[in-house]
Amino acid sequence: MTRVAVIADTHLPRGSRVLAQECLEVLAHADLILHAGDVTAAPVLEMLREFAPLHAVHGNMDEPEVRTMLPEQLVVEAGGARIGMLHIPGPAAGRAARLAEKFRGCDAVVYGHTHSPEATQYGGVWILNPGSPTERRRAPNRSLLTLEIAGGAITPELVPLP
Repeated sequence: MTRVAVIADTHLPRGSRVLAQECLEVLAHADLILHAGDVTAAPVLEMLREFAPLHAVHGNMDEPEVRTMLPEQLVVEAGGARIGMLHIPGPAAGRAARLAEKFRGCDAVVYGHTHSPEATQYGGVWILNPGSPTERRRAPNRSLLTLEIAGGAITPELVPLP
C-alpha cells in the first residue's frame, strides 16, 4: 500500500502562517506528497521534500522561481494508479467531466485553487481537492487529503485541520 499526502494552496511564507502540527504528522507518515499549486516560495518545496518524495505543479500565486521549477500540469504514478494534477480547474459548471477528459486514462485528478475540499467520483475517476492547510476561505476548516493506494485502487480521506 502507498500512502499519499495531498496538499494545495499552502501560500507560505506569509505573515505568521505555518502548517499545523497535525498536517506535519500526516506529511511525516506519507510515502509521497502531491502539492497542487500555490506553494508560493521555493524553500517550501525543500521543506516538503524533507518528509517524502514530492510532485508538484505551479499555481497562479507562485513566485517566478517556483513557476519555472514546476510544470503547469503533471501525471504521477503511485501504487499502480495514475493521478493527474493541475492548479486551476476552471469553472465549477462541468468541472468533473472536463478534468476527467483532460486527464483521460488517469484514476484521479488532483486540483487546487478553490480552497474548497472535494473527494467525488465522476465516471470512475476521483476528482480531488485537498482544500488548504493554511487558509480555509469559504471551507468549513483548513484541510488536506490522504490517499491509500493499493493495486491501483484509491481510497481518499479528507483530514480536517484545526
